[in-house]
Amino acid sequence: MQLNNKKILLTGATGGIGKAIATRLSDAGAIVSLVGRKRGTLTPLLGSIGTEHNLLVADINSSEGRNLIAEHCTAKQIDIVINCAGVLDFGLYEEQSQSSIEAMVMTNMLSPMLLCQQLIAPLKLRPEATIINIGSIFGSIGHPGFTAYCASKHGLRGFSEALQRELADSAIKIGYLAPRATDTEFNSAEVIALNKALGNSMDSPELVATELIRLLESNQARRFMGWPEKLFVKINGLLPNVVGSALIKNLALIKHHSRLSSGE
Repeated sequence: MQLNNKKILLTGATGGIGKAIATRLSDAGAIVSLVGRKRGTLTPLLGSIGTEHNLLVADINSSEGRNLIAEHCTAKQIDIVINCAGVLDFGLYEEQSQSSIEAMVMTNMLSPMLLCQQLIAPLKLRPEATIINIGSIFGSIGHPGFTAYCASKHGLRGFSEALQRELADSAIKIGYLAPRATDTEFNSAEVIALNKALGNSMDSPELVATELIRLLESNQARRFMGWPEKLFVKINGLLPNVVGSALIKNLALIKHHSRLSSGE
């Protein structure tokens, strides 16, 4: 798919990955509608990529916000929707608050699902349309310390896969991008420290944006990032005990960093 002059709506636009995606899409000639909860953070981003783009203040976690987005998609004849909004709370599951768990499930899975449902009808009016859901490698691997986050991303991956197959006889394509750990403020200092202790690499948000462009320009339905993370995804699908044993060996280290995150 050629992105020049394509009209693209991007949720979570002011996050680290969102900003990088907005910039790359603008460079590719797309017209981007930036969606976020706060005008104060959207306005500088709009100024940095150009005033030919659009700004929409809306909260995907509210029905009012999703209605605003659906109306915008119809009015602006949006061709591509990228669901990039997400939240993460690193910590042991038994110690997390219900509100934290609800926020991850709502923002990372349920809200994108509800938004996609509302957008199917207006997107069907376009000659071709695409929805990309930004997930995570943790949407395919259950990782201690990220239990609720993993659950939300597993759900988003399963939803994307099922909807892609359900809409296979339409002009709407559904894609799923799974980044690994990314060097943005999304990750707390404790998560960054854990990745260093485990020897995990972190990608730049610009690399994630590049991979998203490649996914859009390809005929692929999904794309996973990182090595050896992509290998772990395949092994976990075939031999989950192998990946599980490797993670459990580091359980004490993971718990140590998670307790630092909770202030213990």
